[in-house]
Amino acid sequence: MSMTRRDHTLPINIVPDDIDFMGHVNNARYLGWVQDAVLAHWRKLAPAEALASRAWVALKHEITYRKPAFIDDEVIARTVLDSIKGARAFYTTVIARGEEVLAEVKSSWCCIDSETLRPARIGEEIASYFFPKKA
Repeated sequence: MSMTRRDHTLPINIVPDDIDFMGHVNNARYLGWVQDAVLAHWRKLAPAEALASRAWVALKHEITYRKPAFIDDEVIARTVLDSIKGARAFYTTVIARGEEVLAEVKSSWCCIDSETLRPARIGEEIASYFFPKKA
């Protein structure tokens, strides 16, 4: 059996505060969109017990900007969990306007225990929600 990855798409609402002095979305705002997309992906797929006991801390973001976004654009963030290693999760998020890629982001995150705030290993049981087996 092989594994398949489950992606998640998040519509993005561009607001006037996202726009910088050049008239397009400020580059820093893309980080917020990535965080929103990754956390929405986690909330959508993770089991209730994991949602209640775990949280996420961003470790690294590597962004490649392709094209600017503007106030009236219809933009989405499409994110997928690429892999898991111990307490770390590695995501790819694409910010797009239709078929146009505006930015590509590789990010790594650390899963932490909500009470102790210490790294919490992501076990096979939780991983199976994100990487379901296919026949």
